[in-house]
Amino acid sequence: MLNHVMIGSNDIEKSKTFYNAVLGVLGAGEPMVHVNDTGQTRLFYVHDGSTFSISEPINGEPATVANGSTIGFVCDSPEQLQKFHDVALANGGATMEDPPGLREGSMGPMYLCYFTDPDGHKICGIHRPG
Repeated sequence: MLNHVMIGSNDIEKSKTFYNAVLGVLGAGEPMVHVNDTGQTRLFYVHDGSTFSISEPINGEPATVANGSTIGFVCDSPEQLQKFHDVALANGGATMEDPPGLREGSMGPMYLCYFTDPDGHKICGIHRPG
């Protein structure tokens, strides 16, 4: 259903360093770097049919975080989910909510972790067992 998700960044190089490390845990390689006609740099991480993008805001205003938004990335195992979280923290992310681990709820068991990137965007790692 989705083609891509794009978020804004106030420091594209810091975002690139952060997401190269974090998305590398999931197997994503270096992003395609694109500078549009008006000079904003955008990063495109393409992996397993999905695209995650980061852009300097085209309108020239500061990038801001959307309240209530979370971007979720699929992890292959609880161990990969833990590493995803740990690498995020080691590269400037900040943990939030409960520690990474198994959650039991009305949607069934799932392993979750939550952190923010250097610009404050809320990121989730998710693994559904079985």
